[in-house]
Amino acid sequence: MRRSSIVRTLAVAIGALVAIPSIATSLVAQAPAATADPRVGLKGGWRDAEQAIRGLTLVSHTDRPAGFFTPGEPGSFANANTDLAFKGSLVFVGNFGGFQIWDASDPKAPALRAAVSCAGGQGDVSVHGSLLFMSVEETRGRTDCGSQGVADTVSRERFRGVRIWDITDVGAPKQVGYVQTCRGSHTHTLVPDLRRADRVFIYVSGTGPVRSPNELAGCVRGGAADPNTSRFSIDVIEVPLANPAAARIVASPRVFADSTGKPGGLWMGGNHGQGTQMTAVTDQCHDITVYPAMGLAAGACSGNGILLDISDPASPRRIHEVTDPNFAYWHSATFSNDARTVLFSDEWGGGTAPRCRATDKPLWGANALFTLRDRKLIPAGYYKMPAAQTAAENCVAHNGSLIPIPGRDVMVQAFYQGGLTVFDFTDPANVKEIAFFDRGPVQETLTLGGFWSAYWYDGRIYGSEIARGLDILELQPSAHLSQNEIDAAKTVRWDVFNPQTQTRITWPPSFVLARAYVDQLARDGGLPAARTTAIMAALARAESAGPARGARLASLAVALDRDARSARDAAKVRTLADVVRSLAKG
Repeated sequence: MRRSSIVRTLAVAIGALVAIPSIATSLVAQAPAATADPRVGLKGGWRDAEQAIRGLTLVSHTDRPAGFFTPGEPGSFANANTDLAFKGSLVFVGNFGGFQIWDASDPKAPALRAAVSCAGGQGDVSVHGSLLFMSVEETRGRTDCGSQGVADTVSRERFRGVRIWDITDVGAPKQVGYVQTCRGSHTHTLVPDLRRADRVFIYVSGTGPVRSPNELAGCVRGGAADPNTSRFSIDVIEVPLANPAAARIVASPRVFADSTGKPGGLWMGGNHGQGTQMTAVTDQCHDITVYPAMGLAAGACSGNGILLDISDPASPRRIHEVTDPNFAYWHSATFSNDARTVLFSDEWGGGTAPRCRATDKPLWGANALFTLRDRKLIPAGYYKMPAAQTAAENCVAHNGSLIPIPGRDVMVQAFYQGGLTVFDFTDPANVKEIAFFDRGPVQETLTLGGFWSAYWYDGRIYGSEIARGLDILELQPSAHLSQNEIDAAKTVRWDVFNPQTQTRITWPPSFVLARAYVDQLARDGGLPAARTTAIMAALARAESAGPARGARLASLAVALDRDARSARDAAKVRTLADVVRSLAKG
């Protein structure tokens, strides 16, 4: 979300509603005629809104704790929930006013372990070992976490950058360091060094105005051609884990430079021709998603999507870039598990505007998908949550993650007050929604709310609801997703999850994994129905065969090798054979 556009966007949108009072009503009335989607026309309310859900079960909802909401102002930015991070059973919830730590050992009743007040926005968090990192960008942020703000235009008390907390005692986090930056930290990305376990890097995406050099030495408010400008770059912080107080900026790479070295060498703002979107200038990244196992990162950088080589994490290097005439502001990115597809989201309207109305263009405020070939991004398709929302609901593509369904590219994603959507992008040219959860508007007039982010973590989906709190959901079987696929996804476990740090997903060999692949072959016609039925029966016999299990599985693997020669989906049959063969070896 872009804080600089908040007041302006809300004022314009609310003004439009006042000038044309029938807009919200007419949108709700018209949409059901075009669709039977249960998300359309939901009754609103802060804590009693109607809900629509398909392919999911809501396990629990937990309100924001005392001190983290403003009575009478559910959409106040001062205490808006933001992004999530996870470690063990702990869920870390960022907030413009600080952060919360919840223990979700019992997902039906998460327990609050800590609520830390430390204003500064937007409060995105990540975790590594006993450390928590927090982004701060607003000018009210203070080095001492005080709530009184900073009155002076230039002040040594102001803090904008990345805070570092020791969370060894989860109930009493302690600030042990911080790094000041020239544009603050809107978001950040934790980057492990695969060659050295004694340090991590933080990629800082600062989107705020450049500070005065009188407040922070070295800050320069220069333009695109100024070699010293504090714009047109990202910051790289090195954190020595044994001494986090010594964290420092070690590089500010010019990832937008052209071949001559001009810092502002990519999209310089404006539209792409008649009927196209007005795209922001590329002088910042909003999110950078790193995939260390692949040595790659995808930067969603205001006017461009960029691909980075991070084989040396201290020195990210741009290797390709794209723009899109439908994008207003490149916001976030996600790789498929095999890194053959990259999804970028567009935060048209800054996250505070209603951009999912029936009258809004379906390719604006959506996701653009690209295939990755020879380290080049090739346009492949689009996806936007399909249910029309009202003019009282801020809605646009936002944060999400992969769900580890084997053999498929499946993702859950937040759309603010458009709810959360689960979709399959295995074929990026033909993306399909398979599940959703949504509530009615927070209020009858445009009020900030909805899901900031939605992530899969260790068998469940967690959603950070800006105005309402924390939701925990579970997938349910449907025509689009089998119980075996869901159970196979649950065999993937992580000790930690940070949103912009992507980890390669691997599935341990299991009977449920094999059955998940058989379900997919049956659903998609990869093998004849009679054959998939026979394979399921053979798996059941082998699982209960005792000492003969290995021999039966080995025989089945050989039969599957033969099946692959004539199968419609030979690759998946071979993958199934490999799983069965691994099970045979015990």
